[in-house]
Amino acid sequence: MVKNRYKVNLSRQLAECEANYWRLSKLMPEGVNGGERWQFAVTSGGRQWLTQLEVTERSRYTTTLRLSQSDAAVGDDWLKAPQLTVRLYHDAQLAEVLAWERHRRLQPRYEYPNSAMYHQDEKAQLNRFLGEWLGLCLAKGHSLETVW
Repeated sequence: MVKNRYKVNLSRQLAECEANYWRLSKLMPEGVNGGERWQFAVTSGGRQWLTQLEVTERSRYTTTLRLSQSDAAVGDDWLKAPQLTVRLYHDAQLAEVLAWERHRRLQPRYEYPNSAMYHQDEKAQLNRFLGEWLGLCLAKGHSLETVW
């Protein structure tokens, strides 16, 4: 039985990256300078999660963010939540995952099996995960500051 080689669906990938750009733009406050970070809480499943976004690099056409999440009640010691590095391309209005944890330089497609045991569509899966995470933040997130 011959297995078909995975092919990147570029239009689907670009649509996901475009949607992630708009999701992030709704979560980011206006006028954030490079190096600043902000946080908000996401309440889901009876737990409260602290979500942090930090601008790590800013240039004319791009902004690089670090997104992380931790359990507000337990802290970082018990459960390590994902930490993603995301680049926003302002001219194209796209946001893509550059890295997660220690995994960098993700390829659009991998042969399977491979030494790192990445899925064939690892990058697409990470961008979909980012979209789901941001969707949850928009639906269930709230400010930690009291608004009068």
